[in-house]
Amino acid sequence: MTYNFDEIIDRKGTNALNTDGFRGYIFHAGPEKEFPFADDEFIRMWVADMDFAVAPEIRQAVKDRVDRLILGYTKLFDSAYYDAFAGWCKAMYDWSFPREHLATASGVVPAVYELLSILLKNDEKFLYHTPAYGMFRQAEKFTGRKALYTRLQRDGSGSFTVDFDDFARKAADPSVKLLIWCSPHNPTGRVWTAEELQKTADIIHRNDLWVISDEIHCDLLRTGVRHLPLAKVMDGYKKIVTCTAASKTFNIAGLMLSNVLIPDRKLHAAFTARNINGLSVNPLSLAAAEAAYSQGGAWLKELRAYLDGNFRLLEETLHRELPKIPFTLPQATYLAWVDFSPYLDCTEDLPDFFARNAGVLLEGGDSLFVDNAAGFARLNLAMPRSLLAEGLKRITEAVKAYKPKK
Repeated sequence: MTYNFDEIIDRKGTNALNTDGFRGYIFHAGPEKEFPFADDEFIRMWVADMDFAVAPEIRQAVKDRVDRLILGYTKLFDSAYYDAFAGWCKAMYDWSFPREHLATASGVVPAVYELLSILLKNDEKFLYHTPAYGMFRQAEKFTGRKALYTRLQRDGSGSFTVDFDDFARKAADPSVKLLIWCSPHNPTGRVWTAEELQKTADIIHRNDLWVISDEIHCDLLRTGVRHLPLAKVMDGYKKIVTCTAASKTFNIAGLMLSNVLIPDRKLHAAFTARNINGLSVNPLSLAAAEAAYSQGGAWLKELRAYLDGNFRLLEETLHRELPKIPFTLPQATYLAWVDFSPYLDCTEDLPDFFARNAGVLLEGGDSLFVDNAAGFARLNLAMPRSLLAEGLKRITEAVKAYKPKK
């Protein structure tokens, strides 16, 4: 490989959420919460950023921008960023969109919250599939809009599918005006098929719904898998917003820049008028994202191959050491959604169990995800393989040592 994904990088002293923020985020506690492991002894398999170095092409672009000497107020005045991003989408998904659809935000989550506030009245609801990313639950608190959930179903192999009967029934609720669609799906890692996307599009059309398609994980696919944007399936449908970013793909989440594609002119104007953080762009974020889309293809190809190997290691470990766990390799993301309930009946707080008994930090359960998540933990595999091997060793040993309460 050209790029070194085996390098172990010291993140201490960088104010990284990954290393310094786990008590508050996972356990809602401060420094008083103690564990049998020192902080630097944990294997960190939790928050969705990667323990890999940012591609040198991106780092160089940031350095070059700093060398322009002034970091003043910045916006998308020329077409360079659009050209890079649109070129990426055309090459990766054979999908095109005009420049006037593009808006920016400081992140997909802030964009979703702002869009919900604009599009829904106080008595109107939004719908999404569970298990779901925990920030979708927080959307209710921040916007005052209520949600309905439709549960994904799991087959015998551990793979998740849409319950289209329940989905259609809840989408037809007169109070539901908007769907949040997660594609690829977090936390299950499903890449939706063309047939599933068309069925979803039919439900959206039939009920005249707005749809926010969160596609932030669209580039993090297993080798050979293709992502199909919902907006491509629904070409010409004006009530769709697509949210993406280079942040997850290229490990630059801290730079806080996302793409919000809005074909409806009235909504585009309302979003850009109210989205304070999107009125200007961090110049270093812009340089990094533009370099990612124009120069990051080779790095991403090698990243995917390395993640494929990490997922094979997880699959082999689970099948050998914990064979009762039904596990199918996720088609996307660097996150594994693992059901520990065949072995553990302490599923109410899996993060605490693994932190105390394995020295592994991870997220899981209905406290950190939305509904349909009891017994599951989400494992971040985007780390050097030596660290992953140690983390999986600790996890399997802790599970095997557990004595059921029954």
